[in-house]
Amino acid sequence: MRLPARLPCRSFVAGLLLAALAACGGRDATRADPPPAPAVVAPAPQAPPLRIGFALGGGAAKGFAHIGAIKMLEANGIRADVVAGTSAGSVVGALYASGMDPFRMQERAMALDESTLRDVRLFSGGLVQGQALQDYVNGEVGRLPIERMKKPFAAVATRLDTGDRVVFVRGNTGQAVRASSSVPGVFEPVRIGERSYVDGGVVSPVPVDAARQLGADLVIAIDISSKAGGRTPTGMAGIVNQSITIMGQTLGRQELARADVVIQPQVNEIGPVSFEQRNAAILEGERAALAALPQIRARIAAVEQARRDEATQQAAVQAAAQAPVDIDCGDSWVRRLNPFAKDKPCG
Repeated sequence: MRLPARLPCRSFVAGLLLAALAACGGRDATRADPPPAPAVVAPAPQAPPLRIGFALGGGAAKGFAHIGAIKMLEANGIRADVVAGTSAGSVVGALYASGMDPFRMQERAMALDESTLRDVRLFSGGLVQGQALQDYVNGEVGRLPIERMKKPFAAVATRLDTGDRVVFVRGNTGQAVRASSSVPGVFEPVRIGERSYVDGGVVSPVPVDAARQLGADLVIAIDISSKAGGRTPTGMAGIVNQSITIMGQTLGRQELARADVVIQPQVNEIGPVSFEQRNAAILEGERAALAALPQIRARIAAVEQARRDEATQQAAVQAAAQAPVDIDCGDSWVRRLNPFAKDKPCG
């Protein structure tokens, strides 16, 4: 038998296999590594848009100054996202929140016959009922309820039985404004549901806190209140207005301190029923707002920067919390020092 003659064939096949394996290994050894994936650059954290609130204070006929102030602010690119008003400020605030622009508000103000708002009811002791004011406001805002205004709006009034501040953010707009404007001794208290309400200036002369409640990040307060200047007012309206001013001065100062910027038109010489001076009040509102523009812009820039810094800090904390942390199971002291490692698995 000549079986050994087949051995060279088997050796030849084995050699071919070894050569093939060597060739494969050589190709793997010289193959270029794939290019690294491009680094993913996280977008810079963005703070939510700044919400500006206008807080419009009470002051009877001085309230026309609000129109001038708003007109000047809007002309310089400063627009309210939310609006809160007390007394006369609630009247202007309701019109503004409904979407009426300041020029249209000025037109309507100049055309207003204030005598049509004095609905003195028989046997009411000479007090103004206020229904005419309610109807006027509802007509001007297209009968929109508060919750359907184009800008979030709040009218501030005072509960007669408890003296508590009440912020109306829904319901009949004219009725809420009427309640907010019902000066004690001049207007009858307004009955809404089971409660009676009077002028919001008794507890919140300039509604800064209400504007914050509506979501304002920055509040511009417009204070048109009378300042007790050592002179005795004349006439019932002047005496009542001065009395409310004195009652609200302490509360008003505290609330004004919580505003970012306070605009104070010089309208002390305009009486509470001096509607013939409405144009002078509007012009003074424009002047005061113009003077406040540098302060407003500086404050807006500071608040926006603070919000960006806060957003960046929050993003860094979230990124650190999500980053992988390799911890040896024996390094318990590292886990105590690194709060982000406490919940990470060992390895």
